[in-house]
Formats: sequence, C-alpha cells, structure tokens
Amino acid sequence: MPSPVFKDEASQFAAAVKVAKMYYYQSMTTEAIAQEMSLSRSKVSRLLGIAHANGLVEIRINDPSDRPRTIERELEERFGLAAARVVPVPEAAGEAEWLRKVAMYTASYLNTVIDSNMVVGIAWGTTMAAVSDYLTPKSTANVDIVQLNGAGNAQGVSNPFSSNLVMRFATNYDARPHPFHVPAFFDYPDTKLALWRERSVRQILRLQERTDILLCSVGAMSRQLPSHVYSGGFLERADLGSLRREKVVGDIATVFFRADGTWRDVELNRRASGPDLDLLRGANLAKRARRTVCVVSGLHKVDGVRGALRGGFVKELILDEPTARSLLATTPEATPARKASKRS
Repeated sequence: MPSPVFKDEASQFAAAVKVAKMYYYQSMTTEAIAQEMSLSRSKVSRLLGIAHANGLVEIRINDPSDRPRTIERELEERFGLAAARVVPVPEAAGEAEWLRKVAMYTASYLNTVIDSNMVVGIAWGTTMAAVSDYLTPKSTANVDIVQLNGAGNAQGVSNPFSSNLVMRFATNYDARPHPFHVPAFFDYPDTKLALWRERSVRQILRLQERTDILLCSVGAMSRQLPSHVYSGGFLERADLGSLRREKVVGDIATVFFRADGTWRDVELNRRASGPDLDLLRGANLAKRARRTVCVVSGLHKVDGVRGALRGGFVKELILDEPTARSLLATTPEATPARKASKRS
C-alpha cells in the first residue's frame, strides 16, 4: 500500500488529527483506519504518535478514588481538621442514597477506631440511626457506650429511638450501654439544674466527660431528611420560632449554634440536655486526646457543618462528596481555629 508524502508539517498534523479522531472518537482499529486512509498500519501508528507528541491528543484518566483524597486534603487544610473522610456517591441518586453510602462507610470506619478500654459517646439522631443499620460486630472488652443527650419528650422520659440506638452500638461492640433517661429539653432551666445535681445523672455526666470518642452529626431544620429532633415532636412551634429569631443554623446533640459557632447565649440551650459543646474540643478526664467524629450527609446540612467548624466542634469529618464540594465552594475562608493555628 503506497504511503503518501506530506507536503508540510501542517498537512501532517491535519492527518494526525484525523487519525486520532477515528481512533478515539469512532473506536476504529489501526487496521481499519489504514484501509480508510490508504495508509500502512505503521504509518497510522506514527501519526498517532505525532498527535500525542505535539499535544494534539491529551489522555486524561479520571480515577474516582483520587477525587475524594484531593477534597479530603483541602478540607483538612482549610478547616484545620485532624482528618476528613469523603465518601464517593452517585450525585444523581439523591440525598437518601448519599446518607446510606455515608452510613455504610462510617460503620466500617468505626471498627478501626473503637477498641477495648474506651468510653464512646453517641448523640442520637437520624444519621447515627442510619449508621447503626450497617454496624458489623466487633468483640471488645471494657467498653462503655454512653448517650450524650436526653431523648424524652412530652409523651415520656424514655424514648425507644435513642435507647435502641445505644443498645445497637453496645451489642455490636460487646459494650456496656448507658442510656440517658432525661428529657431532650426541660420545661424550665431550674428543673435541669436541679436534676443535674442528682447522683444518678451525675454518673452519666462524668462518663460523658471520660469519653475517648464522640460520635455525632449536625442537625438541620430542613424539609429534606429533617433531623429527628425537629421532626420527632421534641420542639414546639414557639421553640422553632425562637431558633429562627436567634439565627440558629444547626445543633449537635440538641445543643444549638449559630453560623459563627456561638452557642452559649442561645436561649433554648438553657433547657437542653445535651453536653457543653466544649466537651467536643478537649481531652477527657484521663487527659487523653478525645476524637470527635462528626458524620453528615446532604446539601441541607452545609450551613450547619460550616457553623460547627467555625465553633471548633469537629475534629474528624465524614461526609459525602457533593456535600464536601458545596462546603468548600461556599466557605472560602479558614475557620477561626485554623487561623489561630497558622499564627502560632
């Protein structure tokens, strides 16, 4: 088969582009291209080489496993996190599927961090309930699972939702369960202060202070996959109105915070049974570093996660990829905690 002689570099490049289009766009073999263009197969191969060498063709490999790692590094750098875990999800599947994937990942991850001789605190909620569905048994010794916030409402102090959640985790790790049988929100701040002096309650509070790992999510007032505290009859209309007036963006363990991370002067927190949010920041009573693992999924939680990061309540963050991308896109600045670490 005769091989044409190209008059100049331009005509050779034009032939190289044509060959590349047939090879990559039409998935034609080099033999088929050779017949189509009256070239030898070796000439077709050389033209493909010319296309690559001169930048006429670029090969880009999109490895799905690389994307989350890149986002994880950016989250850790921007927000000063000890660790970020980004879970790849099919973006078109919707937030319910995103939550399922994140829950599956978290359940597996917990088996790498929960071990014998630990105290694990759990803030009940929709996300933690989803995680509990995918727990895989791991045998441990001398582990305590303690509930971080009460779950009682107007119907009663004991709530099967939270109690079953604590029992699921305890059973999974051969651990001792410690439910917290108090209301999620008291009617009066004075009632809370009085009950907090009771020995039985103080035992739970001391156990919370000894936690090595805190597992939580960020609650959000959203019509899409609403957090259980907002949909389970714990808050009255007046309470919800108060939260809106105070510009609350989310909660952790039924303790509410604003977009800037402030929380102490939120009125409803005086009646909340959840922990002082400083618990999420520091060491436990044994002076061991405490791991705060926050698990979130869904674009409706971005404002809440941002507020939690600004408040310094999160050390490890697990979230789905679309939510991670949205968080980065809408939060260009470093958190106050990250800025402080840069100055020191």
